[in-house]
Amino acid sequence: MRYIFYTLAALLIAIQYPLWIGKGGLLSVYQLDKEVKEQQNKNLELEKRNAKIAGDVDDLRQGTRAVEERARIEHGMVKENETLVQILQSDESAPKLSKVKPSKLSEDSKLAKSTPTQ
Repeated sequence: MRYIFYTLAALLIAIQYPLWIGKGGLLSVYQLDKEVKEQQNKNLELEKRNAKIAGDVDDLRQGTRAVEERARIEHGMVKENETLVQILQSDESAPKLSKVKPSKLSEDSKLAKSTPTQ
């Protein structure tokens, strides 16, 4: 009777192994489900980006206002008799100026004045 019990227990474990650990088991299904959710999130982000780009393309095709705005923002273009004013948000976005000793600066400026330009 004892051997029958151990034999049945071993068979039960052997039958359960593919269900839990084998290919197509619960662990692999859980992993695949996790990967599917990650891919769906990536796809959602890409769809939002594509919609934004499609909107930009439509704006550029339909009118000159979008082209003018893009030229102003990306290339710093201005119309005649306009003044461009940029307001920097913080000190970090300000251009970094190199520190030059006054004596070196005066020598460079003397050299620049004395050398003829072509």
